[in-house]
Amino acid sequence: MDETVQEVSSTVSPCIRARGVGKTYTTRSDEVEALKDVDLTVGDQEFFCLLGPSGCGKSTFLRILSGLVSEYTGTVEISPSRTDGGSVTNMVFQEHGIFPWKTVLNNVAFGLKMDGVGKQRRHEKARTYLEKVDLADFADAYPHQLSGGMKQRVAIARAFANDPEVLLMDEPFGVLDAQTKRNLQTELLSLWSETKKTVVYVTHDIEEAITLGDRLAVMTARPGSVKEVLDVDLPRPRTRGSIPTDEFTTLRERVWELLSEEVQQSVNR
Repeated sequence: MDETVQEVSSTVSPCIRARGVGKTYTTRSDEVEALKDVDLTVGDQEFFCLLGPSGCGKSTFLRILSGLVSEYTGTVEISPSRTDGGSVTNMVFQEHGIFPWKTVLNNVAFGLKMDGVGKQRRHEKARTYLEKVDLADFADAYPHQLSGGMKQRVAIARAFANDPEVLLMDEPFGVLDAQTKRNLQTELLSLWSETKKTVVYVTHDIEEAITLGDRLAVMTARPGSVKEVLDVDLPRPRTRGSIPTDEFTTLRERVWELLSEEVQQSVNR
């Protein structure tokens, strides 16, 4: 694909630049090339979605951006870098990853505690974000007392409370029922609109990517690379009910056309 298509608009400052990124995993019997020559630019404050067939390296790419995977080829730049000691990136996984022995409040405040924020200040900030995800009344509850959707709300509140430059989200709503998923999409968009964090969001759901994203990238079957980047030129604030039907359908069909080719290749391997 032509490099200029993958670049952000000239009026938007780039936040993430990945150039020639590759990753090969070595097993006892073989080597698995997960990513190959990934070139991608994500703009500052952009909500960017990644789509691709299972096993194409989407999650590996997020882990490279987060620093959880440190050995890879190519280069990744995230700017501007923090000077205040705060987190550059924060990751939200499909599994919520909250601590079962901590209260909801202390789960949300955990990252702030690790950054050396005092108890009163971190609890105030944690309560602020619990209010934003409608969990203020559950601050003293424990995870076993919460539903799956509520646990994921805790994970999202914790991520935003940490105030990262970049929020990396790996199918955070993938295991939730349809209604809970829609509600959380709305809450996530509200938080993003308020905080204007740069978000890179992995999903298998085409409609979710169109609902959430400013742009979306379709990745190839393994080894994953960027097949095409598409603008989601639809008005905000955005819900599925507010998106013009014709525009939504046209974009969904185009994404499915690109994605289905790669899904078939993945199946045939």
